[in-house]
Amino acid sequence: MSYKLLRYFCRLNLTVNQALLVSSAPSNFCTSGKAFLLFASQRRMVGCQSPVPKKSAIYTRTGDKGCSLCKIPRTSSLYNGERRPKNDDIFHSLGTVDELNSSIGIANYYCKKAGNGLDEKLIEIQCKLIEIGSNIATPRSSSNESKLSYTSFDDEIVTTLESWVDHYDSQLPPLKNFILPSGGECAVFLHQCRSICRRAERITVPLVEAGIADNAVGKYLNRLSDFFFVAARYAAMFENHTENIYQQRRIDKPSNLMSRDMKKE
Repeated sequence: MSYKLLRYFCRLNLTVNQALLVSSAPSNFCTSGKAFLLFASQRRMVGCQSPVPKKSAIYTRTGDKGCSLCKIPRTSSLYNGERRPKNDDIFHSLGTVDELNSSIGIANYYCKKAGNGLDEKLIEIQCKLIEIGSNIATPRSSSNESKLSYTSFDDEIVTTLESWVDHYDSQLPPLKNFILPSGGECAVFLHQCRSICRRAERITVPLVEAGIADNAVGKYLNRLSDFFFVAARYAAMFENHTENIYQQRRIDKPSNLMSRDMKKE
């Protein structure tokens, strides 16, 4: 086998033994470039692993660039092509909304398992959160009209969510005490969604006030936490689980303890 041919095989990541095996292959397996690539890709006799084509761009490496010495932060791209530091408020908001979406997935699993009818609404909410993410990732003040129109989020969606809150709240007994997150698997995971949703709202409201996200985004997150609250109570009632009530625990002061001991004597 010629030195030139050996170098060609090395560029294809073949070992010497594999190259010798190919060069001694039957005549119908030509060692020319095109035929050999076909031969290697089919992994016949060579044992060579062909590269697996990527199905989607899971990683892009575009956010790896940065310089700690010159204080240039690593960045990520928004929908409008604008690049911002990875610790920008927009990405904090997007990450929290994504965390909420994942938590809803857990709650939805248990709601579907219980058959309480909340699962379809939870899936619709998950879809709306994707749309909210698109809105947040397209700053209203620095994006073109086509992208603004494509990612708009209007008040009509908020009105629909309010009707859901009213529907489930009308079926619940009046609330006379503070309740603790409790009431079964569905309820506690819905309460967890409520807590994360409140955090998402706190992080996103400054973006709304700065004109980065639509006003309806802030309204939706606010009503969404209310929905999770009534949905959690409804889920507990549906499964006949008891909700734990807040009870104030009184701690006796040392002076009270002394006076109580004196009375005992």
